[in-house]
Amino acid sequence: MTNMLKRHYSACDLTSRLRANGRRKFKHGNPIRFGRAIFAAAAFVAVLVPFAPRTFPQSTMPHIATVDPASAKVNDTVTLTGTNLGKASVAGIFLSDDKSDYKATLVDQAAEKIVFKVPQVKPGGYNLSVQSGTQILILPVRFTVEE
Repeated sequence: MTNMLKRHYSACDLTSRLRANGRRKFKHGNPIRFGRAIFAAAAFVAVLVPFAPRTFPQSTMPHIATVDPASAKVNDTVTLTGTNLGKASVAGIFLSDDKSDYKATLVDQAAEKIVFKVPQVKPGGYNLSVQSGTQILILPVRFTVEE
C-alpha cells in the first residue's frame, strides 16, 4: 500500500480497509457500528439507572375506595370498602370537621371492609378519618350526615 492510501485509510476506518482488500459486504452488519451501538446503549442505561423508580414494599396505609351509603342519619350503619382496613391497620373510624373528630362505633371489620354506626353529630358534611396506630389520618373521602 502506498503512503497516500495509508493516509486515506485512518486507523478507525476498518470498513474502508476491508473494502480495499476486496471484501465488500459484512455477513451480519458492520461490526464497528454494532460495537459502537452496544457501547452507546450501555452508557445510556448507566446514566438512567440512578433515576429509575424504586420498588417499595406494598403500602400498609388504609385506603377507602367506596362509602355505602354516601349519606346517612345518626345511628345508621355505613359500609366502607377498600384496602388495608383490618384490625392490624385500622384502630378506629372518625367523622372529622374543621374543629373536631367524632369516633364512630365499629360494628364489623375485615381486611377490605368496615361497617360502622354514625356517631351523634350535627347534620352536615364530614371527612372520614382513620386511626392507624396513634395517628388519625384524615382521608379525602366525604360523608354527609342527614337530619
